[in-house]
Amino acid sequence: HVQLVESGGGSVQAGGSLRLSCAFPGATYQRDRGYCLAWFRQAPGKEREGVAAICTGDGSTYYLDSVKGRFTLSRDVAEDRVDLEMKSLEPEDTAMYYCAAGMSRTYVRLKGELNEAAYGDWGRGTQVTVS
Repeated sequence: HVQLVESGGGSVQAGGSLRLSCAFPGATYQRDRGYCLAWFRQAPGKEREGVAAICTGDGSTYYLDSVKGRFTLSRDVAEDRVDLEMKSLEPEDTAMYYCAAGMSRTYVRLKGELNEAAYGDWGRGTQVTVS
């Protein structure tokens, strides 16, 4: 298992921007199999949903339809970190955001890059509130 350390988040007015970061120091993934990192979110009374994911290899990214064009996920290989840049935030983006890691690119592809069942390691979450 790997420890995921989230940072960022907070409160912002609609139309504003925030950046979430997820560090995974000392990751012990079997890098030859590739891996994926993703952000999920869960609003009160709603199911958790995949927001964005990025996978090693070709660096493919995947986004929830409602955030396309507003959110950008990038990976800093040297820092073992992924950053989620969120722009034009809307009240509907309010949720607890979780970083997740999937240990096998093949398994994640099988389950779906924005499917929480594909991910085995989770951060504690960081709150994003848009008013």
